[in-house]
Amino acid sequence: MAKPRALISESTRALRGMVAVPGDKSISHRALMLGSLAIGETRVRGLLEGEDVLATAAAMRALGAQVGRHVDGTWRVSGLGVGGLAEPKGVLDMGNSGTAARLLIGILAAHPFTAFLTGDASLCARPMERVMEPLRQIGASFVARTGGRLPLAVTGTASPIPIEYALPVPSAQVKSAVLFAGLGAPGRTTVIEREPTRDHSELMLRHFGADVAVERLNHGGRAISIVGQPELACRDVEVPGDISSAAFPLVAALLVPDSRVTIRNVGINPLRAGLVETLRDMGGVVEVVNRRDQGGEPIADLVASTSALRGVDVPPERAPSMIDEYPIVAVAAALARGPTRLFGLTELRVKESDRLAAIARGLTSAGVRVEEGKDSLVIHGLGGAPKGGATIRVDLDHRIAMAFLVLGMVSRAPTTIDDATPIDTSFPGFVDLMNGLGGRLGEAGA
Repeated sequence: MAKPRALISESTRALRGMVAVPGDKSISHRALMLGSLAIGETRVRGLLEGEDVLATAAAMRALGAQVGRHVDGTWRVSGLGVGGLAEPKGVLDMGNSGTAARLLIGILAAHPFTAFLTGDASLCARPMERVMEPLRQIGASFVARTGGRLPLAVTGTASPIPIEYALPVPSAQVKSAVLFAGLGAPGRTTVIEREPTRDHSELMLRHFGADVAVERLNHGGRAISIVGQPELACRDVEVPGDISSAAFPLVAALLVPDSRVTIRNVGINPLRAGLVETLRDMGGVVEVVNRRDQGGEPIADLVASTSALRGVDVPPERAPSMIDEYPIVAVAAALARGPTRLFGLTELRVKESDRLAAIARGLTSAGVRVEEGKDSLVIHGLGGAPKGGATIRVDLDHRIAMAFLVLGMVSRAPTTIDDATPIDTSFPGFVDLMNGLGGRLGEAGA
């Protein structure tokens, strides 16, 4: 494990420039996994080369697929076909990635061997029972720590059963795990969600040739079904920039005086675009330009300029479309005029850290008044710069780390985070990118 590395962020005068952020993490995981289940060689450009995705690449190699990076930056995956993965010789270490772990458990559920999965301290504290429950219905069995936590053993079935499963809570990860397991089952496997969640799995499954149907239901939800045992064909994948990573320079540009920043080639999937909608509700000047389509995913350039933000109420039904962006939205709310009320935040309790508690604790230490509820947060915006001066405990959470480094850029006194090493799980090069725009991030004590 890397030695903790403290970083300090100081007040910034202006941010200017045009940048590209790393590839979308959700799409990167899925490209490697589905490429490993396809026949032939899949080429992936723009893959996020962060620690989370590299852990997925290592896991797929351990399961028999050929996965490697070529000198031109393209990743190539030679797949084994649906049901063709091999029993791994060792434990699959998924690092910090809940997405990778849950989706891979779904794939393994339809393979007739036993595999062992583990992860870092943060991942081993996250619940997996929500994935295991429907996969038991398909025929898999599990041995796990108390509460369904890693390390765990998954024994897949040679005869997967197609099921219909209604998600108890909105979760793209659980939906994807069931659909991926359904690839190995004869007949149609269906997932019913009462609130639409990000649909990267559906889009990419179709891209690789799977028969996926989506039916809109009367109550606003969706029924997603897949016909099992297809022959997936290799495909080229262009990974767009991750909107969850773009969120940090985007919000920083809204908050730092005299700023204008363009972020190129960002994925703007409607089921991931709640951030842009919320920032615009707050009065943020965010332009979406140069819209186009790339491999079934909509992309665009985002242009953000310094804005006077106001507090808003963010409804719970928006949570699935911006669940990873709440830490940085909370930073924006801290500088807005008036209170911002965020609802439907239960899922933040079981992310890389208890993000709801981490946001509340960090903002309070920076001089911002907050009210933390069980699944809500009220942030009393200051209408200007907070006092700052705090040292933030990030608890191995990359998004908490980056959000509070942005807060330091607009605080009266510098903000320090106790450990910047988790940032590399999703945004390698974050510090250099922010400093290239005009930021003042550096090693604490340097």
